[in-house]
Amino acid sequence: MAMKKALIGLSILCMMVPSMTTNAEAKAHGAKKESKSSIMADWKFSKDYVKSGAIETGDIIIQDASKNGNDLELVTVGDLSSPELEGMMKWSEDDYDHLANVDSLQFSNSKKASAGRYFKTIKDAPINSEEFKDGFTIEAIFKLPSNFTSNLHSWMGILTRQGQAADINKLDGEKEILSTLSVSNDKEIQWTSHPTNLNYNETNWSRSLNTDEWYHLAVVNDGETSTLTVNGVSDYGKSIKVKGIATVEGKGWNIGASEWGNELDALFAGNIQEIRVANKALDEKDWLIPDARDAQPVEGTNDNIPLLTNKKNYNFLFVPDTQKYSNMNPEIFDSQMKWIAKNNKKNNIAMNAFVGDIVDSNAEEQWKNSLQSISYLDKSNIPYVMTAGNHDYASGDPYLTYYGPQRFADKNYYQGSSPSGYGSYALVKAGSYEYLFLMVDMKNLQTDLEWSKSILNQHKNNPTIIVSHDVIYPETVDNKAVAVESSRGKIIWNELVNENNQVFMTVNGHYFGITHQVKQNAAGNDVIQMLVNYQYDYRGGNGWLRLVEFDEAKNKLFFRTYSPFVEEMSKKEKTYVDFKYLTNEYNLFDLDLNFKKRFNINK
Repeated sequence: MAMKKALIGLSILCMMVPSMTTNAEAKAHGAKKESKSSIMADWKFSKDYVKSGAIETGDIIIQDASKNGNDLELVTVGDLSSPELEGMMKWSEDDYDHLANVDSLQFSNSKKASAGRYFKTIKDAPINSEEFKDGFTIEAIFKLPSNFTSNLHSWMGILTRQGQAADINKLDGEKEILSTLSVSNDKEIQWTSHPTNLNYNETNWSRSLNTDEWYHLAVVNDGETSTLTVNGVSDYGKSIKVKGIATVEGKGWNIGASEWGNELDALFAGNIQEIRVANKALDEKDWLIPDARDAQPVEGTNDNIPLLTNKKNYNFLFVPDTQKYSNMNPEIFDSQMKWIAKNNKKNNIAMNAFVGDIVDSNAEEQWKNSLQSISYLDKSNIPYVMTAGNHDYASGDPYLTYYGPQRFADKNYYQGSSPSGYGSYALVKAGSYEYLFLMVDMKNLQTDLEWSKSILNQHKNNPTIIVSHDVIYPETVDNKAVAVESSRGKIIWNELVNENNQVFMTVNGHYFGITHQVKQNAAGNDVIQMLVNYQYDYRGGNGWLRLVEFDEAKNKLFFRTYSPFVEEMSKKEKTYVDFKYLTNEYNLFDLDLNFKKRFNINK
């Protein structure tokens, strides 16, 4: 994105062609070959489209640029005398392409503010009664505020159809929601809507977005299914079959506000440059920004990087949180497990460890999706160990039903389980050593603590890796991801790691991001701590796995991040974010490990 902006600026400066600026601005304002007849409403948040009034006087009307009469009027709620209103909404020169004559509107609403502002369509606007039975395209150019917090801004609305589904006797599912394009507490974009052909709402999701970064969003329905695309990437594919958008007579649309139960819920904070609605599925070439890209996409390569550099070396593989795959992208989970099953021997993978959050929620379909994928390992007799995450706990202990001790009872590497049934341990021979994998459950950490200590006491001479869902999390310091111990992580360190010299590594998921650190234990020896979790990223993780190659001859550990899912993509399918290998300093690195010195533990 930064490079794109630089190139645009350089072209204008060097060529000095007046029409160049005009064309770029026309692009940003949505000038397309697309027939105007398909554009129902086009709301450009620019001073050029003020029909009457002003923000300051609270009576501004924004003209519908499509000239279809779907004008917007400002709504002020709360304490009308509040001084907070002065800065609640204002014009901004900031826009997606940093063009001279393009504006956006900056909203500063928050849940703790005494007053707020948003827009709604005027009474009798044609779009208020439109059901879009032949399809639709909803586009938005926006950015989230730099001060976004879940307690102030979660579920704030970008675009919401007024009314509740119960008003039209649609009583299944989340009956209070009619249709809304909103921002979750994790900064994911949610399009949830009651179509005309169903009695319940169907939802599309995006990945978690960055704050203070411009995005182009498109929700496209072709008359049968809906797809949500953000900056050129559709993270979770198509919806089930849905047709149209249900409407409540006499109700319109909110811009910058969500609703719940016919009441205002959360008002928008951030910038909106433009929202456009068409009554058919538009091709990507006809979108407002057909080539939108993230400002800071992942760093990676599709060139080959060897996962095993010497046949005497061996790998341990860690499977990051799989919850989004179980929920929305089971094909990615399948690709990971099939690859492990097929390539385990080739890459000398001695053990595969899941870091938790196998599912997103306690839905039978998600458990079955996960089981279908993980069963590929069982069928090929591939060794693996598991721990639960916070999303895996539910009434009736479904995790234990699917992945409890009984599942591993006949596996020779599996040595036993904790009193809760959630913890376990395994022994595996790799290279010159027999390694212990101790799976420490986050929820039952205290319940299983004495058992965990006893396992460590019984295996003083086994190099040990502790896997638990919650150990360290990342904080940004001077633009670097720095590892910080969580409250559970401190317990694990103090009770299980620090005084047990055989523990040389901990691995966890749970927290959004990736980081690692090397910390010294009580004996003055290094302990590697690693967080691997990609669920917030493209497609819920894009299939990325973490492999650690152990090279005893060179006294090195090589850390690599690889996606078999991307490997299987055709060139046509790949987008600008699809890399087989991630290559930044947190995903491709090596660490020193003097095996003989470090693993000569208590002899």
